[in-house]
Amino acid sequence: MWCGRSVSLIFPTYNERDSIRGAIEEFWATGVIDEIIVVNNNAADGTSEEVAKTHANTNTREVFEPIQGYGAAIRCGFRHAVGDFVIVAEPDATFRGHDVRKMLAYAEDFEVVYGSRTVKELIWQGANMGLFLKWGNFAVAKLMEFLFNTTSLTDVGCTMRCIRMETLREIEPFFSVDGSFFGPEMMVISILKNTRMIQVPVNYTKREGTSSVTGNTRVAIGLGLQMIGLIVRYRIQSWLNPALFENATLPTIDLLTEADEEDKEDD
Repeated sequence: MWCGRSVSLIFPTYNERDSIRGAIEEFWATGVIDEIIVVNNNAADGTSEEVAKTHANTNTREVFEPIQGYGAAIRCGFRHAVGDFVIVAEPDATFRGHDVRKMLAYAEDFEVVYGSRTVKELIWQGANMGLFLKWGNFAVAKLMEFLFNTTSLTDVGCTMRCIRMETLREIEPFFSVDGSFFGPEMMVISILKNTRMIQVPVNYTKREGTSSVTGNTRVAIGLGLQMIGLIVRYRIQSWLNPALFENATLPTIDLLTEADEEDKEDD
């Protein structure tokens, strides 16, 4: 509970069997989380057993999303969340539980709070945030900031975020991406829907295990290009049809590209 309002936490999981129990315990220990939704996205054998071992077991729900992809998992979690605030993070040990308090503090004034992993002092030793990933994310974020003339952005790939439930239900019908670049789509749509948003620095630590996306340079470059393509397409859409994002449902172009299909296979 945060200032009298309930908080849901979404943890998508695919290859986090060895870290998910610790992540649940750490975030639950903050004392502000009311429910944790673990989205089992065809996760590694033994993941469910690790989830069941946590001290937060009675407040943790495991749901299953058979469609492979980060976006599909997060959208599934959104459908199950009931809190006034919804926080998304990764259970791979890269994010610190105490940062939820920071995000919730900003959520008092903003409808959506996005995390940023590019502040040098908060990048821990061993974190997978080398020169290419850091400046690549920064550059694409600045492209988005420039094209949409929005608030200062420094990281387009950070998956830690907090959104008010009423805002989520407003923008949710516009989501279309099932793959790994769902995060930038959510960010672009929140901009086009004129939500009050901000990006704040969060801790970024060493991952347990290897990411199937950022752990592979070829996949990471492909994902970056997909992000750029998505941002540009949405900008063109909004120019050609300014009223498009005022509709209840969004007749978007098919954003599930062949490259995204390859990304799913790599996941």
